[in-house]
Amino acid sequence: MIAFLILVSVITFVAGQLLLKLALNQFGELPPGDPMRRRAAWIFAASILSMAIAFFVNIGLLQKLELSYLFPFQGVSVVIVAFSAAFFLKERLSPALIAGVILITAGVILVSSS
Repeated sequence: MIAFLILVSVITFVAGQLLLKLALNQFGELPPGDPMRRRAAWIFAASILSMAIAFFVNIGLLQKLELSYLFPFQGVSVVIVAFSAAFFLKERLSPALIAGVILITAGVILVSSS
């Protein structure tokens, strides 16, 4: 059950970040009064809902788990966001970003192995 909740926390956090970026991109591209702005507003609302779920699941997990156990999963979510943004939002992965992802991954491995 704990593993499932950790998975839900990571997935909803990543989904919330991607949906938020998608909504903000659409708001920026659409002129005021465009009917497609309503779609962007729904995507924005979905991002807020997703991040709220991640937040409350995380609070529940913090009650049951030590922070040192839960923290590496939150670190991995940053890596998943970076690659998901490249895949779903067609964002470019720069060499600096890839180096940062490698450093984050190494840090997560170090923290979780202790």
